[in-house]
Amino acid sequence: MRETALTRLVGVRHPIVQTGMGWVAGPRLVSATANAGALGILASATMTTDRLREAIREVKSRTEEPFGVNLRADASDAGDRVRIMIEEGVRVASFALAPSPELIAELKAAGVVVIPSIGARRHAEKVAAWGADAVIVQGGEGGGHTGEVATTVLLPQVVDAVDIPVVAAGGFFDGRGLVAALAYGAAGVAMGTRFLLTSDSTVPDAVKARYLAATVKDVTVTTAVDGLPHRMLRTELVDSLENSGRTQALLHALRRAAGFRKLSGLTWRQLVRDGLAMKHGKELTWSQVLLAANTPMLLKSAMVDGRTDLGVMASGQVAGVIGDLPSCAELVDRIMKDADAVTERLTAAR
Repeated sequence: MRETALTRLVGVRHPIVQTGMGWVAGPRLVSATANAGALGILASATMTTDRLREAIREVKSRTEEPFGVNLRADASDAGDRVRIMIEEGVRVASFALAPSPELIAELKAAGVVVIPSIGARRHAEKVAAWGADAVIVQGGEGGGHTGEVATTVLLPQVVDAVDIPVVAAGGFFDGRGLVAALAYGAAGVAMGTRFLLTSDSTVPDAVKARYLAATVKDVTVTTAVDGLPHRMLRTELVDSLENSGRTQALLHALRRAAGFRKLSGLTWRQLVRDGLAMKHGKELTWSQVLLAANTPMLLKSAMVDGRTDLGVMASGQVAGVIGDLPSCAELVDRIMKDADAVTERLTAAR
């Protein structure tokens, strides 16, 4: 156990967070993470509101430890999801985009800890001023939608800018990284790809094998999926999206949108509205707007259906240096032991 501002804030034993990855961070992974003493975060954006309530209750049936739920602040039903979290007694609310001051206030009034993810110093300053309890700061090494600034540059900027706990994400997978993050002033680390590649993850074995076989150079950043910088494994699908014409891309987006609409329970109006929310301030085509709204379907094809040829595989650069599939308990125990050993070596070297 290593106590930090993060562990005190959310009530976990170790300063490690498993991020809310769509189709990956389900009840099994979240509860396994929680039981290992870290903070597991349930991904809700790919769930209907009814399924979200069921998933929260399933996690609670598997663990008595604290856990969180990740929300899309710009989703049309964000308010409904917040109310479900409050009613079900969820400890932490995590956000991929900055929640409104009103949403933060509603959660905090109910005793929920609010931890948005941010990718720039100014965003951290904004949500801190609005009342966020902590922030997860993701550097460019991180998987999924990401920025251009490396964690080693972005993290100290944010630590110096805000007075709330800062959790470092992007490039972390072992005890050395945890010690480095703490040295920068972070209160812990958040990891996605490392938890995806555990035996507790429900991602199909064939997909995990694809990640394990990847080198650092096989992890790329593309805007072809939804017009936004997206870090993922380079696959045949990524190549085809980058090389496809506008008409082909629009047809592809429509097919995916129809599938996601059926799974999520969203209407076409809500789907387009969510896509437009992502389009705001960006020069996106209509096919990219639709792809932005239904990117979860591209992730589902790989993460649930095992179709590495039809889906995208969001990935941090650390996929290129990960070579095993421990359980969450084994992973967290290993990281904490390694962190203690690194700290002892540094102390002895003085």
